Amino acid sequence: MFAFHRLFLFLCLSFSCCYGQTTTSSSSPTSSCPLDFSSLRNFIDQNSRRPTLNSTAQCQHIRQGLRLVQSEYLRRTNSFFPPLSSADSCWNSYQSVVNDYIPNFDIRRTCGFQTSWISQGCMNITTRFEFESKVSPAAITNIVSSCNQSLENNSPCATCTTSLSGLASYLPGPSVGNLFDCAAYPSVYAAAFANHFGPADEGTAKCLFLLDVSSASSGKGKKNVVIIVVVVVCVLVFALVVFGYWFLCWRRKIGLAKKWNTRRLESNLSSRLDSISGSTTLIRYTFDEIKVATKNFSRVNIVGTGGYGNVYKGVLPGGIEVALKRFKNCSVAGDANFTHEVEVIASVRHVNLVALRGYCTATTPFEGHQRIIVCDLMKNGSLHDHLFGKRHEKLSWGIRQKIAIGTARGLAYLHYGAQPGIIHRDIKASNILLDESFEPKVADFGLAKFTPEGMTHLSTRVAGTMGYVAPEYALYGQLTERSDVYSFGVVLLELLSGKKAIIEFNDGQPTLVTDWAWSLVREGRALDVLEDNIPHLGHPEVMEKYVLVAVLCSHPQLYARPTMDQVVNMLDAEIPVPTIPERPISLIADLDDIERSVSSSGGSGNLSTTAGYQPYIFERETSLADSDSVRARTLDLRS
Repeated sequence: MFAFHRLFLFLCLSFSCCYGQTTTSSSSPTSSCPLDFSSLRNFIDQNSRRPTLNSTAQCQHIRQGLRLVQSEYLRRTNSFFPPLSSADSCWNSYQSVVNDYIPNFDIRRTCGFQTSWISQGCMNITTRFEFESKVSPAAITNIVSSCNQSLENNSPCATCTTSLSGLASYLPGPSVGNLFDCAAYPSVYAAAFANHFGPADEGTAKCLFLLDVSSASSGKGKKNVVIIVVVVVCVLVFALVVFGYWFLCWRRKIGLAKKWNTRRLESNLSSRLDSISGSTTLIRYTFDEIKVATKNFSRVNIVGTGGYGNVYKGVLPGGIEVALKRFKNCSVAGDANFTHEVEVIASVRHVNLVALRGYCTATTPFEGHQRIIVCDLMKNGSLHDHLFGKRHEKLSWGIRQKIAIGTARGLAYLHYGAQPGIIHRDIKASNILLDESFEPKVADFGLAKFTPEGMTHLSTRVAGTMGYVAPEYALYGQLTERSDVYSFGVVLLELLSGKKAIIEFNDGQPTLVTDWAWSLVREGRALDVLEDNIPHLGHPEVMEKYVLVAVLCSHPQLYARPTMDQVVNMLDAEIPVPTIPERPISLIADLDDIERSVSSSGGSGNLSTTAGYQPYIFERETSLADSDSVRARTLDLRS
């Protein structure tokens, strides 16, 4: 409803833009304003009622509307801003528009805009030529190919905005004020030159300037909606009056029926879990046994936390150390999901997957409903603990190689050994556990969804962790086995480089470890990806091969990634790594843009190809000097 109100305010403001040229301030500006405010005429709805919005929302509408007008101006004059001498005249023209619909709302004073800012921007870029000189021709070509289409629907808009986000690295300079920042240049430029429909097109304005008029309806349509709502409400009230007495009489019986249903659900769940326990080695523990093992769920025994609850260290009779995962906010109604998870974990067995030892379900007067699973305790913690935790001793190359191969085998078994196949969806360093001999165990795969064979998976809610989520899953909700391959590639890069999935360099600019590693590999410096001072280094050719496999797995384009079976063969056998395809779309973008894509992803898209994995070949752009430097580094590592 709030977004609907914001839309109507903007439509009302837009209606008067055509008069912005003829209405002048009482003061005489140095020169007339060259901006054509009539370009907003496509968004007029004269029958709309002006909603009441706060000043922050009003200032945002005013800023976005001005950027659309500036995009039209850029299209006509190749200049982003009007001359500084006309700044006051332009503000007065825009102010006269606002005065007709928002009395006593001073644009510059309320929104904090200074007069000169309408003619200034980021890095002193004022013309089309200056902007294009800052950006590579390849990036401009990519924007044109991505944005030169109707942007009315979500998928084309997402493709366009993704290409625009790659320009952030070209505009690192400071902005002037809060009116026209660096991030505004790509949208204004794309609307003016990349999209042939122009800035005033509804789809272009909706996608690039967040000006949506599609939800506006006619007065007659709104009147019909009001009538329908009133009729429905009257019918509901009448029904409540007629059946109210009957409902009161039967309320007690309904309550008794609910209690009976609850007991039946608990009985059915218990029976179902008992049947699982009878066909496996699972043990059904009592809640009292769990409390004794965890010392009444002592905070000292907490060894991990997550979205589903806490993980406790416990000691069973006989001195057996275990890990107990206690689910929070439990109810009997949710036990079906718990049963599903127990079935999944109990049915999947592999040396590189965490095995389920037992479970517990109980309802107590004080703790409420409880659901707990019991697994073997991994004494060496998680991979995250060793790479980024308090453990100071670095992992040797042999252990890193063992962790990489074991993790790949575990994921390959989930994808192709389990029936039906399982997509993990949340592969990260903290979900790779290590036993006493540093054998990796993939955890939390029981929380993944089953994979119907022969189907493309479109999820309405993205599950995963920032930095590990594949682009096609984050942007479009497209979930396949190769989404797990991307996450594995990120974890492998963390394992090899000792750097986190999202790196923040000294300049404060966040960068994905996948982009950083790719830049080094492309320059022929694959061995520079490796963490410094790794104990007991391996053969340089093997280490370089692992780096190339990690970069290939974390390729932003789905079709370029191998399957987990292929990954296992490349890491564990003498199978060469295919040439890595170019990355046409850079993943370097503002962290806020990436987070917004993950949190708001609910649409669908398709980045896949029916051809599957294809080893693309391209010419390495390395000189003889680059090759010599690689050989020199290889000799150093061998020595």
